[in-house]
Amino acid sequence: MQNLDRIELLQSLPAEERVALAAQCAWRTFAPGEQIVDRSGDCRDVYFVVEGSVNIVNYGVSGREVTYATIEAGEYFGELSAIDGRARSANVVANARCLLAGLSPSRFQELLMRHPDITMQVLKRLVRIIRVNDDRILDLSTLGAVQRVCQEILRMAEPDPITPKSWLIYPMPTQSVIASRVSTTRETVARVLGHLTQEGMVAKKGKTLYLRDRAGIEEYIRTLAFASSSGQAASR
Repeated sequence: MQNLDRIELLQSLPAEERVALAAQCAWRTFAPGEQIVDRSGDCRDVYFVVEGSVNIVNYGVSGREVTYATIEAGEYFGELSAIDGRARSANVVANARCLLAGLSPSRFQELLMRHPDITMQVLKRLVRIIRVNDDRILDLSTLGAVQRVCQEILRMAEPDPITPKSWLIYPMPTQSVIASRVSTTRETVARVLGHLTQEGMVAKKGKTLYLRDRAGIEEYIRTLAFASSSGQAASR
């Protein structure tokens, strides 16, 4: 359905405004793996993910893919270029079959000017992205690959809406996606998940990863850090 009713950013708009906004969008469907945005391209539109999901990715000099984030249905991407008019900061690839609604920069800026509450939501999202990226930069500078995988699992986890004081990740990204986010290999991610599962700290059911022992994962990270620092001290 070509409507924007499920886009979280637009929930505060009256229904008739969402209908009018949907009519201003360019609607397209993409197949899994199809490139949506090329960082060298000229398009500056904002995209609302109505169905499916997309991956925000870049490629190293060696061609290695680095995944920054997965944008699910109900979310949006592309706001940076729509706001400042500069080139894209990353590529975007369909993670699954998806339906997207593209809104031109001028229309998006007009939306922000007319609705301060929507502007504030965009600002909060940008702040959240900066904080997450700051954490990842610190992780890359100070943690080993196994620790980074564990840290990313903790970062992705959200409170379980059914079980109090429990955490889960849904949908759980593929091992390749997690590996690209923390600059390691899929094999390392598989090994870490296998260890955490064997120790009863996590359990996977379908597309959900349940964190059975969040404190245990945090302690595991600290143990690895201590072992690493002790090893470095002993080698001096």
